[in-house]
Amino acid sequence: MINDPITKVMQDASEIIRYDEVGIPLYIREGLLSSYPDHRALCHWHEDIEWVQIRSGQMNYYINGKRVLLNAGEAIIVNSRQMHYGYSENGQECDFICILCHPKILTANSVLYQSYITPVLSNPALEYLHLKPENPEDTEALQTLPEILRLKKEQPTAYEIEAAALLSLLWCRLLRTHPMMPDGNTAVSQDPDLLIQRDMVSYIYSHYSESINLEEIAAAGKVCRNKCCQIFRRYLCQSPIDFLNHYRLEVSCHLLNTTKMSIVEICTACGFNHQSYYSKIFLRTYHCTPRDFRKRAEGLPT
Repeated sequence: MINDPITKVMQDASEIIRYDEVGIPLYIREGLLSSYPDHRALCHWHEDIEWVQIRSGQMNYYINGKRVLLNAGEAIIVNSRQMHYGYSENGQECDFICILCHPKILTANSVLYQSYITPVLSNPALEYLHLKPENPEDTEALQTLPEILRLKKEQPTAYEIEAAALLSLLWCRLLRTHPMMPDGNTAVSQDPDLLIQRDMVSYIYSHYSESINLEEIAAAGKVCRNKCCQIFRRYLCQSPIDFLNHYRLEVSCHLLNTTKMSIVEICTACGFNHQSYYSKIFLRTYHCTPRDFRKRAEGLPT
């Protein structure tokens, strides 16, 4: 979950991670849920391990159809390749730390990687860890994440090495205190609806600029319209069309901020058939018109 209201996703719903430094697979940020439309990030997945800690407020976190309420002081560690996003159920503000690291930054030794990292990444029973201040075994992790953020802010010499080292040490400690390794006696079957959901979300990310409808979204998951709507409601708390429009709006914001395209051109490029409808839902979501949004981004009076 990156603190950028225009979260970059590829056509398969995987997120494009913009690391802090080219060649160093590490992303460290602090953020606010209010920077996302409707206080909701896009549903996505990535190869990276995600560490999110709540500094104030609350965040609802979705992982593969499960919902976790994160309170101030708590943290969640999301395993690689899990469909997830954070959101606020009632528009409440949330101040959080977000750290993403590619698993390979934890160790360069192939034997250690195969012994202590690969089994965790491929453990179907480990979608996430929920860390709480009242649990003594979670104390070190909850103290380490703010320390990593401090390093990023102050940027002492070779801070990236220290940050990576802290994450490696944290991984080691968690292995000792939490059931992260797979249990050969436990069989976990993946919910087939999750795969259908990923296919339908991927279709939206690939075809948002076209005039697509509910039937086409459902067809991408090889289900009927009713089943399509049930899956979106169950996993994303939105209708398929609401999800589509949410993504179109995010793309339009990016175009408003980064291009000289006219409002009409942006409306068309994002798949909206009528500028009046685009302006209406833009105003409802961002509480300003697309034109005013662009002026604010440029530092001009509205």
